[in-house]
Amino acid sequence: QVQLVESGGGSVQAGGSLRLSCAASGYTDRTVYMGWIRQAPGKEREGVASIASIASGGRTYYADSVKGRFTISKDNAKNTLYLQMNNLNSGDTAMYYCAAGRGSGSRYRIGDSIWYFGFWGQGTQVTVSS
Repeated sequence: QVQLVESGGGSVQAGGSLRLSCAASGYTDRTVYMGWIRQAPGKEREGVASIASIASGGRTYYADSVKGRFTISKDNAKNTLYLQMNNLNSGDTAMYYCAAGRGSGSRYRIGDSIWYFGFWGQGTQVTVSS
């Protein structure tokens, strides 16, 4: 069991930045990978960014739509996941979810790699005004 608590969402002007945080607790061992998933109104959920487990080397992956603008990182000492979002545009408006997995759960493709997320945070709203 993994518990995830998100923070950092809000409203921002186009071109601005936000940093999302996700505090993880429970059985967050070396085999757990994590990511950020978003859902805009009327659209299906899409993978945004992910980071491989410590056991798998901790490589990062990004959707093409955010590559170069977003950065996913993890502070293992604090057991916290981050998503730094720069140069935001209206297309980034969505509910953002922190997620984690060990190989089972909902299937997503992020950066041409397949991920299964079974643990989810409550979501945090990001609204970008133009």
